[in-house]
Amino acid sequence: MGEYLQEFVDDTTWFNQLVLGYLLPTKLWDPLPHIFQTWLRNYIAGNLLYFISGFLWCFYIYYLKRNVYLPKDAIPTNKAMLLQIYVAMKAMPWYTALPTISEYMIENGWTKCYARIGDVGWLMYAVYLFIYLAIVEFGIYWMHRELHDIKPLYKYLHATHHIYNKQNTLSPFAGLAFHPLDGILQAIPHVIVLFIIPTHFRTHIGLLFLEGIWTTNIHDCIHGNLWPIMGAGYHTIHHTTYHHNYGHYTIWMDWMLGTLRDPIDDESKEM
Repeated sequence: MGEYLQEFVDDTTWFNQLVLGYLLPTKLWDPLPHIFQTWLRNYIAGNLLYFISGFLWCFYIYYLKRNVYLPKDAIPTNKAMLLQIYVAMKAMPWYTALPTISEYMIENGWTKCYARIGDVGWLMYAVYLFIYLAIVEFGIYWMHRELHDIKPLYKYLHATHHIYNKQNTLSPFAGLAFHPLDGILQAIPHVIVLFIIPTHFRTHIGLLFLEGIWTTNIHDCIHGNLWPIMGAGYHTIHHTTYHHNYGHYTIWMDWMLGTLRDPIDDESKEM
């Protein structure tokens, strides 16, 4: 068992060396305990992901494709985007503590994680991944919905994110502009599921960081119309009505529970 758990430690050590070794002098991070190296790697990687995806997407939709995807009066001001960055930066050290803790639990054998796809085979990998995503979808839907329905949770946590309630106040940088505890609560289903379903370790890490790209995308106000994906068109409605489209990657939970509101139907009614 100890030898098998060492495979997880070897993976996280390699991730740490890959990020920290290229970006920081060795003497700054090598003496740190392993868990602090892991947190520092997650913090740096999270910031890089946030800024690179945010700046590239803003540059594309607000400058290269100006007035193509969004009218001029729907483009947020630089001041609004800087405020979103400020809120996200205050929360980032806490956001990145979550994958650090999940990696620590995996390395110590507390979860059902497995190290290599060959340990279960490609078929079971696909089955487990499907169940993982279904549980995460269920968990995030209900976590998000309760952050709206339970008044103290909304007032003291989720309202921080919902000051961005119009097209011209939403931008890709709003994707991580949460109260730190709010952001952690909405990501925690990714960790809870590790105790329920056998999960490939590297896939889990990849999905956690995919969250950063996904949240950038669903706050750009552009309706991709790719069924059954819960894209930005749906999520923009969530920000303007507060009581629809709580889902994460797909529309299924909202469809089953009666909280779905389709952006195309909204456009038809306006016309």
